[in-house]
Amino acid sequence: MSRSRVMQKIEPEMNRVPHFLYFFALACLSLFFLLWVSIVEAQDRYPVPWEKVEKETLEHFQALVRMDTSNPPGNETQAAEYMKGVLEREGIPAKLLALDPNRANLVARIRGNGSQKPILVMGHTDVVGVQKEKWSVDPFAAVRKEGYIWGRGTLDDKDNVTAGLMLMLLLKRQGVKLDRDVIFLCEAGEEGYNKEGLRHVMDKHWEEINAEFALAEGGGGTIKDGKVEFVDVATTEKYRWRVQLLAKGRAGHGSQPTPDSAIVKIANAVAKIGAWMPEMKLSETTQTYFERLAEISPPEAAARYRAILDPAKRAEVERYFAQNEPQHNSMIRTTLAPTVLKAGFRDNVIPSEAEATIDIRALPEEDMVQFRKRLEEVIGDPSIEIKPTLGRDKAPASKLNTEMWAELEKTQKRLYPEASLLPMMLTGASDLSALRSKGVQSYGIGPLMLEKDIKEGVGAHADNERILEKSLHDFVRFVWYSVLEVAASK
Repeated sequence: MSRSRVMQKIEPEMNRVPHFLYFFALACLSLFFLLWVSIVEAQDRYPVPWEKVEKETLEHFQALVRMDTSNPPGNETQAAEYMKGVLEREGIPAKLLALDPNRANLVARIRGNGSQKPILVMGHTDVVGVQKEKWSVDPFAAVRKEGYIWGRGTLDDKDNVTAGLMLMLLLKRQGVKLDRDVIFLCEAGEEGYNKEGLRHVMDKHWEEINAEFALAEGGGGTIKDGKVEFVDVATTEKYRWRVQLLAKGRAGHGSQPTPDSAIVKIANAVAKIGAWMPEMKLSETTQTYFERLAEISPPEAAARYRAILDPAKRAEVERYFAQNEPQHNSMIRTTLAPTVLKAGFRDNVIPSEAEATIDIRALPEEDMVQFRKRLEEVIGDPSIEIKPTLGRDKAPASKLNTEMWAELEKTQKRLYPEASLLPMMLTGASDLSALRSKGVQSYGIGPLMLEKDIKEGVGAHADNERILEKSLHDFVRFVWYSVLEVAASK
């Protein structure tokens, strides 16, 4: 039927409809069409056979978990060589970058047209050690049972390593046209901040990993009552500064206490540090976190999270956090935790020296020169020496208005529409801070965990560490969609 004949049939009907409704309907149809095209292009132009991918994911994941890469000593080269073989069989060039031949890093790249800067996807192949007698399964057997894969590294960090590996394989197999290079880095020694890992790659091979965006460990999410409650993405982290306090005094017989006992001095200093609560400070990340957390929390908790944003109400909430929500307390201030005490060698001898180690986790914006002066004031004893023994990279937070952040939000809504995405300050430490210090907008991601597993403490570094099989496969999807939408040619 010709266009003119069609118009002859519908024009009389159109004339009965008010013009504004007609144009409104056209606008709605146009908007629907644009959204439909966007969704189809974003989700379906590179369809993935997920059932087949899940079988392969499990194969690689179990192979990596079965490799004992406990740090120390590490021996991460075995994992790097395994992935190098997998990648090269698919035609993806990969190379090993090693300061120590037993502790190699792996880097692989799929090139785009270069119109935009690369994306770096990163994971570390080392794991913390285990006490096998405290595990109910062999920690390096990658046992499948009860819907989980059990083993050291299942949540820290061979999940990220496997997701990055599968991303590269899918990009290659699907023939994805890229505006950005996609780089995959498996680093050694993250658990110990070793010089053989990312520090070596950044110092000697920065051109191999220089990127606009980076994704690595640091986030995750919670499943409560069968529903995904929230997904969190780390956009910043605290700066670790470890100090040693050293007190000296007069040695003597335990029957004759001295007024300048080194043990008493160090005990007084530790007690003062334990009672000190540094000033609370909110950043863009933490303010947005509490705003969004309030939206999905029960009324009482929601009121508390909103109150922390109100200067007139926050003092009471700060006290509540300190007693009941230590993670939130740590997110809003620099914290100090005495972790090691050393003094004496016999029960009837007053020692001449005593030491205390203080684990300080500073907010990114903390002025550490001024903080040290304040620490000296709090201790109030000039005879106690304060000696810094460790400092990790200090860096500004990654932004919440980037293309990468927007796609992380879209992917979260696609996979978990009932949940919310929370930007989070990581109270621990990761190597993303080193990348942020170089200007790379870096985001910490991770798989979902059941709320009961979090409470029972079977996560990273724990005995009986394990990951839900479904969470592993969902995480591979999360990485795939997030990277695809930022890297693929539009």
